Amino acid sequence: MKFIESVRGGNLWPLGEGGNMVLGDQFIGGKTLRHWQELYAPEGAEMAANAWVAPVDWEKIKGGGTLVTEEGDVLGAVGDGASVIASGRSRLIMYPWDLLFANEQVVENMDASLCDGEVSEAANVEGVLVVGEGTRVLPGVFVEGNVVIGKNCKVGPNCYIRGNTAIGDDCHIGQGVEVKNSLIGHRVCVGHLSYVGDSVLGNDVNLGAGTVISNYRHDGASHHSMVAGELLDTGRVKFGAILGDGVHTGINTSIYPGRKLGSGATTRPAECVERDLLGE
Repeated sequence: MKFIESVRGGNLWPLGEGGNMVLGDQFIGGKTLRHWQELYAPEGAEMAANAWVAPVDWEKIKGGGTLVTEEGDVLGAVGDGASVIASGRSRLIMYPWDLLFANEQVVENMDASLCDGEVSEAANVEGVLVVGEGTRVLPGVFVEGNVVIGKNCKVGPNCYIRGNTAIGDDCHIGQGVEVKNSLIGHRVCVGHLSYVGDSVLGNDVNLGAGTVISNYRHDGASHHSMVAGELLDTGRVKFGAILGDGVHTGINTSIYPGRKLGSGATTRPAECVERDLLGE
């Protein structure tokens, strides 16, 4: 498969402003974005380096054609042929919340559990669970929906892990934590009695005990996020926070929905994060 130049840029702060997307190394579904791009694309296809193309849309042009968004941006192509409008399951990866969009599709389509680690008999799994080597899922953990957990992790006891969640390697999800529909990078510690919903956590993040990320507005409207001085509609009714690499929160930190914390940012105990925080 050939990757063509990224389309319309975008802004992935605090996870990177385009460079990581071109390389395709953003964490998605237990692998990387590039892994799934190459896996789903048919032989001989071309695609924009920052595109997410669902398998159902590749099927539309498998005999030849160009897949475009309703705005006219090219997502991918197979040989020659007419332009075809992509479904709502494909889009350009423009902003960090678009990673959740792609991850949801990867994880929800998993159809077989795989355990290379240890899942306690006192854990309850209702869905598809993939567990990496050296990982321990402790008693009282309830998995609801499809979940991917990497290598050498410790989850629990008494956690509630909900689909469609992907957790990286060397992570610790502590006692009484709830995680829902989130991307959690490598070497992340989510302290006990915390809540992470509809969020993206970079690598080496540490959430102090009792950290709560809000993901829903009182009025039920979609969340907005400030990007380069412009308040953008994310299109997501449920949207938590985006945390860059190395973020540390103090105990009992509360984070407003749709907020972004730059790499290396910290909070004090009981702090309420109402606006985006710059990092180091």
